[in-house]
Amino acid sequence: MNRNLLFGGSFLSFSGFSQDIAMTQIEFLTQFPLAQAAPPGGGLGQFLPIILLFVGMWFLIIAPQRKRQKAHEKMLSELKTGDEIVTSGGIYGTITNVKDDRLVVRIADNTKIELGKSFVANKLGADVVK
Repeated sequence: MNRNLLFGGSFLSFSGFSQDIAMTQIEFLTQFPLAQAAPPGGGLGQFLPIILLFVGMWFLIIAPQRKRQKAHEKMLSELKTGDEIVTSGGIYGTITNVKDDRLVVRIADNTKIELGKSFVANKLGADVVK
């Protein structure tokens, strides 16, 4: 019994099925290119989203942080004897002596500590650094 199959608009018989399938596979593969050329002029356009992301992050994160850092450095440079401060550890005290890289801070009666300038979080009585 010879069965026929309608495939691609033509009848294929099972007796010559392997030859017809080989031809249809070749025809099928030639319809789809294996590699496509890149569209012309895509150099800057491909990097534009990354550039926009970096610019957005600069204005939302980096620039405000640098502004806060400059204000904190200015506050540290203006510290003088008698200023009340809060350390980054939460200790409140009054500056009794200012040295080049550290401060002598009175935190209680007859209790003084030396503190690195970078550990001063805020100056009391001044505008809070934001």
